[in-house]
Formats: sequence, structure tokens, C-alpha cells
Amino acid sequence: MSAHAQVEALPPGLTGPKLAVWWFLASEIMVFGGLIASYLVLRLGGTGWAEASQHLSPTLAAVNTLVLLTSSYTIVRAFVAAEHGDAGGLRVNLALTVVGGLIFLGLKAVEYTTEIRAGFTPGAGIFWSFYYTMTGLHALHVLGGVVVNVVILAATRASLERPHRVELAGLYWHFVDLVWIFLFPLLYLS
Repeated sequence: MSAHAQVEALPPGLTGPKLAVWWFLASEIMVFGGLIASYLVLRLGGTGWAEASQHLSPTLAAVNTLVLLTSSYTIVRAFVAAEHGDAGGLRVNLALTVVGGLIFLGLKAVEYTTEIRAGFTPGAGIFWSFYYTMTGLHALHVLGGVVVNVVILAATRASLERPHRVELAGLYWHFVDLVWIFLFPLLYLS
């Protein structure tokens, strides 16, 4: 079967690039899923986890949750603008998405600084090892999404000609938000 025939065999609406993004996201689900499952198994079998998590700021994490959820809305608006050829709407909404990602990273840096100054480093206990690993990996994914969205923003004209690029960036951004929706209650509210 030729490569062209294989692409034609995809369901309607599922392009090769979209399938690639979904495969990438599936691999990322395995990474975060493994971390979350390990965290849950160790937390359920150990003691002292609740005391350690009380040093975190649920308020700051809730603000970060709101920021990420809002940025999910703006990436959807950017895609709609791209589909309709609205360069201004695309630029504004992509810029808002990028700003949301940067606010998230800034608040995470404040949180890390506060925790490290209080002596809660990755070596301070198993909870802190998981906390920094999971939130640090998530922050790297947010940073990656910010970079992708900046590149798309810089190429507004090309993004209008190929709105699927904005859609693919949106799929990734929604994944990053979804991971945070799991991390927030696991780490901050338990």
C-alpha cells in the first residue's frame, strides 16, 4: 500500500499531522500516567504525605489553574480566528495564550522559590521528589507550548493559510491543561 493510499485511509478529519500529534500525546499520557500512578501507590502506602503537602499554596495553584483554563479558551478562539481568516483575532488570542503560559511559569517560579527557601527541595522527602518531578515536567511542557505558540504567532500569515497548525498547537495546549487538572488536586488538595 502506498503512502498516499495510507493517508486516504484515515477517517475524515484525521490528517497525518493530527494523527502524529495524537500519537505524541499518547506517549506523554504514558509518562504522566506512570508518574501519577507511582505517586498514588506510594502515597496510599506511606505516611507523612499530607503533612508535606500542607506546605504548598493551594491558592496560588488555583490561580494557576484558572490561568491555564483561560488560556485553553484563548487557543480555541485563536483557531476559530485562523479558520475565518481573522489575522487580528488570531494574533490577539495567540498572544493571550502565550501570556497565560508565561504567567503560569512565573507563578510556578515564585512557588518553587518559596518552597526551596523553606528547605523543601527534591531531597527533602519522597513527596517533594514527586512534586518537583511532576510539576517540573509539566512546566517544561508549558514552556514548549509557549514556544510553539510564539512561532505560530510570528508566522501569522502562514497560520492563516494553514489553520490546522493552530489546531495542532491547541491539541497540545489542551493536553498540558488536562495534566494540570490531575496534578492540582493530587498535590495541592489532598
